[in-house]
Amino acid sequence: MSERISLADLELAALLCSRVCHDLISPVGAIVNGLEVLEDESDQQMRDVAMDLIRKSAEQASDSLQFARIAFGAAGSSGAMLELTELERVARAHAQSDRLTMEWNGRAEMVPRDAGRLLLNLVLTGIQALPRGGRIEVTVDGTPEAPAYRLLCSGFGARVPQEVPALMRGEAVETPIDARSVQPFFAGRLAESAGMQVTIAMADGDVEILAHP
Repeated sequence: MSERISLADLELAALLCSRVCHDLISPVGAIVNGLEVLEDESDQQMRDVAMDLIRKSAEQASDSLQFARIAFGAAGSSGAMLELTELERVARAHAQSDRLTMEWNGRAEMVPRDAGRLLLNLVLTGIQALPRGGRIEVTVDGTPEAPAYRLLCSGFGARVPQEVPALMRGEAVETPIDARSVQPFFAGRLAESAGMQVTIAMADGDVEILAHP
């Protein structure tokens, strides 16, 4: 039997905060760089480029914060329900880029809070499964009280992220949990709280992520 991960709640909270900060460093740094260009540059073309960088980076930072607020945060009081339309909105904003697209199949209904947070964390797992970009198809089935998810991740080089399945099961891995690897461990905690089981496997060259009661 594999050794279980032992992680105190305070340490888990600190690592999740580090993960959010890690996601914000790049866009916030780009905003600072753009402002420095505006201060020092008189060429209008360069100033326009800097303003475009600031605008895009600010949007990226906002999208990351809105995503993290639900995926890692409380997003309402204990026992709250989350709207699938809102989950879709923040997932699309966070995931879509020049290299990644998303298709979402699901009804406009509510799901239990931890089940909704789990879905966003599985989207992060799907992004990690496509290091060279591709397409993530999200399908939501089941009932509002007991939803089921299927994420099909397609793209060149699609792979099951190393150690992620074990971390989701709460099993100890070779390297200590850090700000990067804490997310799949947290996803496993959410699945346990939501009464759901998660499996990740290759399926005809794609990565398939399933979560069900």
